[in-house]
Parts: sequence; C-alpha cells; structure tokens
Amino acid sequence: MSSRITKKTYLEWYESMLLMRRFEEKAGMLYGQQKIRGFCHLYIGQEAVAAGIQTALKPDDIVITAYRDHALALAKGLTANECMAELFGKKTGCSKGKGGSMHFFDKSKKFYGGHGIVGAQIPMGAGIAFAEKYNGTKNVCIAMFGDGAARQGALHETFNMAMTWKLPVVFIVENNFYAMGTSVERTSNIEDLYKLGASYEMPSEAVDGMSPEDCHKALYKAAEHCRKGKGPYFLEIRTYRYKGHSMSDPQKYRTKEEVASYKAQDPIQHVKEMLLDKKWASEDWIKDINAKVKDIVNESVEFAENSPYPDASEIYEDVYLQHDYPFVKH
Repeated sequence: MSSRITKKTYLEWYESMLLMRRFEEKAGMLYGQQKIRGFCHLYIGQEAVAAGIQTALKPDDIVITAYRDHALALAKGLTANECMAELFGKKTGCSKGKGGSMHFFDKSKKFYGGHGIVGAQIPMGAGIAFAEKYNGTKNVCIAMFGDGAARQGALHETFNMAMTWKLPVVFIVENNFYAMGTSVERTSNIEDLYKLGASYEMPSEAVDGMSPEDCHKALYKAAEHCRKGKGPYFLEIRTYRYKGHSMSDPQKYRTKEEVASYKAQDPIQHVKEMLLDKKWASEDWIKDINAKVKDIVNESVEFAENSPYPDASEIYEDVYLQHDYPFVKH
C-alpha cells in the first residue's frame, strides 16, 4: 500500500477492473436466463472506485458496503468462483448460498458485506471502526453507501458519534446521481453531498469517481488521516452506473445522451490507453489479460453450475447463536 501510482498499479487496475466488468456483464446475462434470482444490482461503470480504493488500502483494512457489492468483493480478494456461486445460491458461495447478490461476505478478506437494508452499513461501519480503535490496531474501516442512503437519519447520528470518538472510519458516498430512479437534485437542496460533513467539522471532499488515480489518492489521504488518530473522513466519490439501478430498472429517468457522456469517460478504456501510450503494456498483453479474465469468468459459471445447493437442514445455521448462560432459562 502506497500513495505512489506506478506502472504496476496501472497493470493491476486494468486486470482488476476488467474482471469486475466481465463478471457483471455475465451476471446480467445469467439473470436474464433466470439462473440468478432475486435482486441483482450491477456495478458497471463504477469500477474505478473499487480499483482505486483497493490499491490505497492495507490488507487488514475493512470494507463494508451496500447491496451493489459484487465488484467491491472481487477487489477485496474474493474469488470469482465463490462470488458467482453465491449469485446462484450455491453452498460454495461466499455466504454459503444464503445471502445472494446483496449479501456477499468474507471475514477472512475483511469484507463485511453487502447489506440489503439501505444505509444500515453506515452505523455498522462506525461500530467496526470503534472495535479497531478499542483493540489498538491501525486498521481503517471504509464504510460505503449510495446517494440515496445519504438521506437516512442514521448517517447524522453516526457522523456525530464518529467525530466525538475520533473513530478510524472513512465514509464514502458513491454518488452515481440516482437513488433508484430519483436524481439527487430532486431529493435535496444540497447537491454537493460532501458538504454534509461540515456540520460535524468532519474533513470532507469531492472526488472524480471515473478516475482510479483520483480515487486512490483521495482514499490514501483519508485513510492516513484516520490511522493518525485524527478521526473520520468523508469522501463524496462522483461516479456513474451505466446500467439501471437493478435488473428490473427500465431507466426511463435519464437520457441516452447523459449515459453516453459518461461512457466516454470509461475508466477501463482510460487505463488501457495509459498503458499503451506509456508503453507499459503491449496490445498482446491486453489480449492476454482479456483472454485470462474471460476464462476466469467462464470457469466461475461452470463452478457455480456444478456446485450443490445448501441442504435444507442448514436453514437455521449461521443465523442464530445460542449461548448457555447460567442465568437464562431455556
């Protein structure tokens, strides 16, 4: 983990973002084939956020996010196999097939979800940060949420407590400008969401979420602020989803011209051009990575298809934990 952005960083970004993109495209196709059920929220277009954040973090830093979680899980080190299996509801999935699209989780990788309740991860992220501070680590919790969740009252309670207790948490609102189908400008007179931190004197800033470079630099700066015991930091990362809010979204609330203007800023294409222009990679290398990623995604589908479903007897496992306290009557 370093503030420096090198050739290695760009090479890592290209492969990482391409895997996110191809995984999500395949998930969308499989959803249409009804092999993936329930809700499914794709991250296509927002890959620079996940990639830029990951290269700025230490392995033991924790990420907690909302239900648009597939790409962030992949960035945090979960395999395509276990992620695709989870989408299929299979036992080999990262949440044992019980969480589905919205509830990816892997404690060993410091990825704490995937949460279906809008905004629930904001106070939970502060709670995780409290535990890290209590245990005397230098780890930082990254609590991510969407612009719609920024309207939740819990955000204000959490911001207040996090500042009071100087918790090592970086709050990130991934502002893709639409809460489901409702634009930010229709729900608030404050369109610059980073200004919400001002009420609590929380250091806050806006970041270009179509640039992995800007995401990396901003997150590194914010995380170091937290590691020094200075308390939380708030980033509004302005990004854009190329697909609908979920697979059932007809997207009638925005123009084709608007979508096209953001597609012209595609972060994957930007990194590819950087690699080629600086001669850090050849066209052959690009083709090899494309082939590698295609194989990884295809293998993940085969793995998911061939994996078993959880046994019905497991329905209450991982849900409730019973303690035999001496003062509790059973």
